[in-house]
Amino acid sequence: MSQSDSNSNSRDDRTITNPPALHDPTPFGYSHAVSAPGEPVFLAGQYASDASGAPVAGDFAVQVELAFDRLEAALAGVGLGLRHVVRLGTFIVDHDPGRLEILGKALHARFGERLPAQTLSGVASLALPGMLFEVDAIAVRPPRGQDLS
Repeated sequence: MSQSDSNSNSRDDRTITNPPALHDPTPFGYSHAVSAPGEPVFLAGQYASDASGAPVAGDFAVQVELAFDRLEAALAGVGLGLRHVVRLGTFIVDHDPGRLEILGKALHARFGERLPAQTLSGVASLALPGMLFEVDAIAVRPPRGQDLS
């Protein structure tokens, strides 16, 4: 992967940079720096939940997929998609290498090679009993006249 990958595809105005002075983070599911022109949109933490907000029981992999489904729904609610995400914050209860591998696969499946910047935090617990994973995001709404959808 190039160290600075500016996609010429008009559907993605993000500039993803992984400086040569730093390790290649892409196997771990993130990029060191991502920028994009436009208005920042801040998305609250999403988790595996039902329509009432109650946590959905399930193993870690199921919760990761449902949390990303909820993130995509939140983005769609403001007219955006995953291609607009420049940063993720991820929170894993009882973080271990197995859970990191599951998350990495989910990130690559959802974002491909256009990975957002990310901070991962291993935590003892999350807001509600049964939650094993949560993800928040910063997306960028393109300037008027540069609709990426």
